[in-house]
This record gives sequence, C-alpha cells and structure tokens, in this order.
Amino acid sequence: MKNSEILWKYNSLPHRLKKEFDDFLNELVSKSESKEELIKKRPLGLAKGLIKIMPDFEEPLEDFKYYMN
Repeated sequence: MKNSEILWKYNSLPHRLKKEFDDFLNELVSKSESKEELIKKRPLGLAKGLIKIMPDFEEPLEDFKYYMN
C-alpha cells in the first residue's frame, strides 16, 4: 500500500477513529523501540560457564542400542 493511499484513508476516517489509529501507531512504535533497546543492552557472554557438555555427549544412549544394531 502506498503512502498516499494510507494518507487518503486516514483523512477519510472520523475524528474518533483517527485518535484510535494514532494510539495504535504509537503502540507499534513503542514496541519496536523496546525490542531494539533490549537487543542493544544485552551484553555478550551472559551464560558463559553455565552450560557444561559431558565428555560422552556424542556416545550412543543405552536406551537406543536396540535400534542401533
């Protein structure tokens, strides 16, 4: 949809619906800004050292030995 179409439709709305539309747009903008802020503020390496991989991680599980043969 082109900007001119959006503007034409907006101008054809009654005043109370224009207010509702404005509120909706403001809510969308605030949501997008808050997501961008979360991504920017999150430092790297927060989970470092919390996950440990066992030495036998890639070994077949005993429960599935019947299916492996």
